[in-house]
Amino acid sequence: MYKRQDLRGVDVLCLASGGGQQGPILAAAGANVTVFDNSPAQLRQDELVARREGLSIRTVQGDMRDLSAFADGSFDLIFHPVSNIFAPEVRPVWRECFRVLRPGGALLMGTVNPVEYAFDRYLADTEGVLQLKYRLPYSDASDISEEERTKLYGPHAPYEFSHTLEDQIGGQLDAGFVLTGFFEARKDNDRLGQYFPNYIATRAIKPR
Repeated sequence: MYKRQDLRGVDVLCLASGGGQQGPILAAAGANVTVFDNSPAQLRQDELVARREGLSIRTVQGDMRDLSAFADGSFDLIFHPVSNIFAPEVRPVWRECFRVLRPGGALLMGTVNPVEYAFDRYLADTEGVLQLKYRLPYSDASDISEEERTKLYGPHAPYEFSHTLEDQIGGQLDAGFVLTGFFEARKDNDRLGQYFPNYIATRAIKPR
C-alpha cells in the first residue's frame, strides 16, 4: 500500500519529526500530514515550508511518549525518524504508536545503532580514536558530564539516550506489531561507520 508515490487520502503521523523535512515531502505526495514534535522551533520550520510551498500540514506539540491528543486508530502510517534517542523510555512510544494506528497501518522507524554510544565520541570525532568508554544502555543524564556534553553537542543540545535492541525491536513486538522489514545504513566518511552501520530502521505493521 505504501510503496506507491501517490499518498492521496493516507493519514500520516510524522512522529517527533519536526524540522520542515519529511512532513512537507509526504504532504507534497498527497498525504494528510500531522507533524508531532516537542520543539516549537522545529514545528515552525514545517509551518514555514508548508506556507512557502502551498502545502497543508497540521502541527501538534507534545511528548512522543504521550499521543493522547489523537484518538485510537487515527492514522494509516507513522513515520518516526532518528528521534527516539531523545526519549528516556522508548516502550511507551511503541504502545502509543500501536494505539493510534489503524489495523493494517505501518510504522516506519529509524534510530542510531546503540553500539555507537559505547564509544568515547569526542575522541572519535576529534582524534579518530575508537575507545570503549560507556556501558549500554547509555544516558546523557547519568553517563556524561555537562562539560563533555557541551564539547560534543554545544550548550543547548537535548539529552540523548541509547536504548537496548530489546526495547527498540522487542518493544515493538510486545506492543503488538509484526516486524516486516529491517535495514541498516552507514554515515559517509564517519570513523565509526567504517566498522559497523551507524543506523538501523524497521518497518512494522499493526495486524488487521
